[in-house]
Amino acid sequence: MGVDFKGRVAIVTGAGGGLGRQHALELARRGARVLVNDLGGALDGSGASVSAAQAVVDEIRAAGGEALANGASVTDFAAVQAMVQQALDAWGRVDVLVSNAGILRDKSFAKMDIADFRLVLDVHLMGAVHCCKALWPVMTQQKYGRIVLTTSSSGLYGNFGQANYGAAKMALVGLMQTLSIEGQKHDIRVNCLAPTAATRMTEDLFPPDMLQAFGPEAVVPAMLVLAAEDAPTRLTLCAGAGGFEAAHVTLTPGVHIGIGPEAPERLHAHLADVRERAGEIVPESGAAQGANEMRLARGD
Repeated sequence: MGVDFKGRVAIVTGAGGGLGRQHALELARRGARVLVNDLGGALDGSGASVSAAQAVVDEIRAAGGEALANGASVTDFAAVQAMVQQALDAWGRVDVLVSNAGILRDKSFAKMDIADFRLVLDVHLMGAVHCCKALWPVMTQQKYGRIVLTTSSSGLYGNFGQANYGAAKMALVGLMQTLSIEGQKHDIRVNCLAPTAATRMTEDLFPPDMLQAFGPEAVVPAMLVLAAEDAPTRLTLCAGAGGFEAAHVTLTPGVHIGIGPEAPERLHAHLADVRERAGEIVPESGAAQGANEMRLARGD
């Protein structure tokens, strides 16, 4: 079956430009009615204007699609609840959330102001939490939901000058892990997308010859697959320049060191064995760690 969104309703946050705009345009092109959310601020989150969101809505409508603009800040839970209600009032349901809104406050940790750390967490992490929380009862009731959270290689693997951004982005993976488990019985599928794309946020990082290859449109196929009716759940899908990878948090088989006064020395001596990745697994839930430690303790 094709990746089709006819009859579906989608909310895309941070959709006034860059990746979010491409997400919204393509969802609409494939049949979805799209609520285009964007605060319309600067990269650092300052300022606000609904004009960026409205411009994307105008693009969608000009192409024959249905769309509405919304200027809510995802940091404001009441405004996010009103945004969800706006979609429900217009179209009666919400099937897809693409949580894409974000800001940057890059600095080395030594020079980073604590307020800049908190604000980045507030937009990326709490912004996604607010959207998921406002939509959870809607998706539970309709027994259908597709949620795509935007993570980043900066969170998965680290990046100089992005302690705040990386912490927020890795937190979204943790959110996805649990929401996918809790949403399963209601057919709410939750995944993470880790894009590499040249947008307003990242264009300075790319060599000129690579700017085109890493256009935001190259990431959109991954979002569509994660948001589709037959989407997977609990997957972190990486995408950029036409390449796609999956990222996993794994657990090595481990070693039984035991307890007692010499345990630290034994662990120190066997750390390489503990880290040995042959036979590692991707746990189905956090309970797998305890189960594995019980297996080691029993000598199984």
